[in-house]
This record gives sequence, structure tokens and C-alpha cells, in this order.
Amino acid sequence: MTEQRRTALKELQKLDVSIEDARDKIRTFDPLFEEIEEPSLILEGELGTSRTRLKEMKLEARRLESSSDERRERIRKLEERLNSVRNLREESAVTTELEMVKRGLENDETEAMTLIDQVRKGEERVTELEAAFKEASDLVEPKKEALLADREQVRSELASLEKDRNGFTTAMDARELQIYQAIRGGGRRRAISELTEDGACGNCFGMVPLQHQNEVRHGDQLIRCEACGVILAAPEPVDEAALAEAAAAEAAEAEAAEAAVAEAAEAAAADSAGGDEEE
Repeated sequence: MTEQRRTALKELQKLDVSIEDARDKIRTFDPLFEEIEEPSLILEGELGTSRTRLKEMKLEARRLESSSDERRERIRKLEERLNSVRNLREESAVTTELEMVKRGLENDETEAMTLIDQVRKGEERVTELEAAFKEASDLVEPKKEALLADREQVRSELASLEKDRNGFTTAMDARELQIYQAIRGGGRRRAISELTEDGACGNCFGMVPLQHQNEVRHGDQLIRCEACGVILAAPEPVDEAALAEAAAAEAAEAEAAEAAVAEAAEAAAADSAGGDEEE
């Protein structure tokens, strides 16, 4: 495997890892949406239940009202009939039915009064829930819009990465690409790994035979780790200048921190001495 092809596989893996990370990030938005929407969804569900119950009570109130009207009409007719009865037996029958209808009317009116009170309380509860739901929705909407914007940005980044990958793979060696994708198709995040300084696989840390190490570092064949199956690549050359620059920057930061600590200690000592003199 030539240096150029080895580098191409490494770059492809970087793209694939970035694509996986973007997809994972997109999946994390669903529970976030559920979390911010949960309070308003609970209120919405309770509001729907209360509205349904209120509607049922109003329908029952109308039924009772209709039943009461029918009973009143029946009472009127029975009273008229009572005035025209011809014998005691007929009078007794009409009187008995009249009393039954009157008791039924009283029961309807009592139930209707109870129901009217329940309807009033139900309407108050619906009004309270509507206000609470609106308030919760007003709070949720900005957060939801922000999450939607963030998710859309990640989706855009993912689309760009996938486009880059498609363009990148067109120039790669078909056989090596097939092997690479077969390794990743097994559910692995890493399909190519660099050798460590002591000649071990950077993925499973199993020692690689010396001959294979030499082939990885100098040869042009694709070598896979015998233990874990990843494609092996030589480590990137160390950039001595960059390491020196980083070390110098770290030393400068440490020196600045020590100077700040010393300055603070001197200031504290001066303040303490000034306080003693005043006493």
C-alpha cells in the first residue's frame, strides 16, 4: 500500500467518523425535543380530557333538560286526566302514575342542579388549563425553534460530509475501498489503525510480526492485523518543529502562571505589613 493510498484510507476514515458523529448528534435531538415539550404535552393531554368530560356533561345536562320537559308535559296531561276520571279505580291509577312522574321530575331536577355545578367547575378548569397550556407553549416555542435550527445545521453538515465522501471515494483504489468498507460494515468504527512506536496494532495493541511491520512501513501491500483485522498503517512522521513550538508555548504559560502567583503573594504580604503598621 503506497503512502498516498494509505493517507487516502486514513482521510476516508476521518470522514466516516465525522459522519457517524453527525448522525449520532442528530439522534440526540429527539429526547431533547421530548424533554422541552413534555410539560406542554402533559397540559395538552389534560386539557383534551377536561374538554371531553365537559362536553359529555353538557350533553347529559341537555338530556336531563329534555327529560324534565317531557315529564312536565306528562304531569300536565295526567292532571287534566285526573279531573275527568269516572271511577275510583281509574283515579287511583292516574294518581299513582302522577306521583311516579313527579318523583322522576324531582330526581331529574336534583341531578341537573348537581350537573350544572359540575359544568361550571369544568368550564373553570378548562379555562385554567388553556391559560397554562398557552403559557407553556409560549415558553417551549423559542427553545423548540432553537433546537430545530441546531438540528438543521447538523443535517446540513452531514449532507456536506456525505457529499465530500462520495467525491473522495471515486479516486480511491477499488479493492482497498471494498476491504475498508467490509471492515466497517461489521460495525467497527475503525477500519485502519497506525502502528504504535513498539510495533503493535493501534487498535487492539497486539504485537505485529516484524516482517509485517516492515511491509507496513515500507511496502506497498495492504496488511491487516492478524488479531483484530484492521488495516495497518505506518505512524505519521513527527513534526519536531510543531512539538517544539507547543512545548515553548506550554513553558511560557507555566512561567506566566508562576509570575502571577508570586505577584499575588507579594501583594498579600504588602497588605498584611500595612495592616500591622496601622495597628
